[in-house]
Amino acid sequence: MPTTGRRRRPGSPRIRGVVACTALAAAAPLLTACSAGPVEIDAGRLKPADQRACRDLVADLPATLAGLDARELSGDTEYGAAWGDPAIVLTCGVGTPEEFDEFSACTEVSGVGWFVPPEQEKEQDSDVLLTAVGYTPLVSLLVPADQRGAPSADALASLARPVREHLTLRDECR
Repeated sequence: MPTTGRRRRPGSPRIRGVVACTALAAAAPLLTACSAGPVEIDAGRLKPADQRACRDLVADLPATLAGLDARELSGDTEYGAAWGDPAIVLTCGVGTPEEFDEFSACTEVSGVGWFVPPEQEKEQDSDVLLTAVGYTPLVSLLVPADQRGAPSADALASLARPVREHLTLRDECR
C-alpha cells in the first residue's frame, strides 16, 4: 500500500470527538475547583450591637487591599470582605482563638494589636490567621501563604483605621 506521507490518527473522527469531550467533561470539576469563585464568610451568631459594628466596619473597608482587588462573597456577606486570589479574608464577629490567653503576645500595626498563633508565626510557608483580640467584636484576617510579608503588613496597616473607628477597644493586646 503506498503511503502519502500523512499520518492518520487512530479511530474515526467521531470516536476521537467523543473521547475529547469525555476528557474535558472529566476535567471540568477540577478546573472549576481552581477558579476564583465567591469567598465564603461565616461570622456565626452576633449580638445586635456587634452586628451593627461589623456592618459599619465592612462598609468602610477599602475596595483594594495591598494592591489586591475585592472579591465576590457568599454567606454572611455583610460581616466580611476578601481581596485577591488566593484571597486575604476579613471576618468580623469571630470567636477568641484557642491558643490565645492572658500571656499571649500580639503584633501591633498602626495601633491595632493582632494575635498570631505561635505555630503559624513560625511556619512562613503556610496561611496565617491574625485576630484583633483587643477589640469587640473580634475581627480576623486570613492571609494566604502567598500574601505573607509585605502584602500582609500593608493589609494590616490599611485595616487599622476602620478597626479603630468602628470596633470597641476592650483591652490593648501587645
